Amino acid sequence: MQNKSLSLTENSLFKGILFFSIPLMFSNILQSLFNMADIAVVGQFAGSIALGAVGSTSQLVFLFTGFLEGLANGIIVITAFYLGAKNRKETTETIKTALIICMFTGIFLCVAGVSTSGLVLKAMNTKAELLPDATLYLKIYMLGFPALAIYNFGNAVYSASGNTKKTLYFLAMSGVLNVILNLFFVLVLKMDVDGVALASIISQYICAFCIITSLRKESSEIHLSFDRFKTNTAKMARILKVGLPSGLQNMIFAFANIFIQMGVNSFSATAVAGNSTAANADPFIYGIMSAFYVASSTYIGQNYGAKKKDRILKSYFISTGYAFFIALGLGLLLLIFATPFLKLFTNDAEVLDFGLQRLSIMSVSYCVSAFMDGSIAASRGLGKTGVPSVIVILGSCVFRIVWIYTIFAYFKTIPSLYLLYVFSWGITALLEIIYFVKVYKQICRW
Repeated sequence: MQNKSLSLTENSLFKGILFFSIPLMFSNILQSLFNMADIAVVGQFAGSIALGAVGSTSQLVFLFTGFLEGLANGIIVITAFYLGAKNRKETTETIKTALIICMFTGIFLCVAGVSTSGLVLKAMNTKAELLPDATLYLKIYMLGFPALAIYNFGNAVYSASGNTKKTLYFLAMSGVLNVILNLFFVLVLKMDVDGVALASIISQYICAFCIITSLRKESSEIHLSFDRFKTNTAKMARILKVGLPSGLQNMIFAFANIFIQMGVNSFSATAVAGNSTAANADPFIYGIMSAFYVASSTYIGQNYGAKKKDRILKSYFISTGYAFFIALGLGLLLLIFATPFLKLFTNDAEVLDFGLQRLSIMSVSYCVSAFMDGSIAASRGLGKTGVPSVIVILGSCVFRIVWIYTIFAYFKTIPSLYLLYVFSWGITALLEIIYFVKVYKQICRW
């Protein structure tokens, strides 16, 4: 049987990590662009209230989607480990178990999200004029979580095998469909935030169907077979050992960011809209950076399985370096072209002003997070997620909440709110680097 999976244990790391990451970058860029299209359609054709309503849900959405992404990290690491060890049987069992985990997780998050979204938005002090639309958007959007879970599963399996191009095609297809449906529902059917949310979940389910169909047709080690389809408890434990702390870390991270959203909500609805508009840059830049974190975990996972010590450390340095310098360059470009970027979403002068305040700080701060996330990804590649998650909780999450109730409470200004990002990233990065160095020395003694 033909083997189409790529070995990441040989050849140039500089070239390999870059070419591995490029399809992931395009996937994340496309996802960001399609999400921006959602915001742009709402902002240009449905008004600033609808724009603020959709934007005010972003942290709550990430609270759930972040868990799915963290769980996918566990799938990547364990699958990559068995691929690196060239153990086909263990790889097959891991993939089957991972699908079951993701399916049930997606359904659970869907039910939990739909039933609690209104209460949580009220607890976040969402503006009264934004609350009805925000609640409606969120409830519809969360119906797509089972499909998102399946997409994250498929993306994780393909990434672990070194094939990062496959899911790019599916994402591009579903993203174009999403934009077309956005325009159809909002411009033709005169829908509002409900139309944008509906367009999203339709495209998500189509993408999920395509990715499962593709895995079923694979002839390599990552072929998805429904024969004797049952959960392997040992594989489930290994996946959850890595993925669960990572997912909970993302959820707690998002929970801390909810406090930031509450800080933004303490200003006017215009300020909320301005923050939402400028925040469109976040997933774009984070998405590009995260491609290198996936590369780091995957390369380290395969080389850990193959017991190639020297390539583990080099993978960490190279992937983190790529993430830092690209984020620095993109941040400076964003700073230069801040106004044209914001005008893609709104022409309201007050909204633009608040958006510029956010970009002036965040554009030069993104690159600092590379040292934090790059070190977390490297530790994850070695199967260590518990301690890195605790460090993130303390260094980024708890620190941010304390900042909100001290520094921000004292100054009560927009800059004092946004500066907490770079300070929390810097502190957490230092601790994560120290931990990775310690783990590397303990584990890699071959």
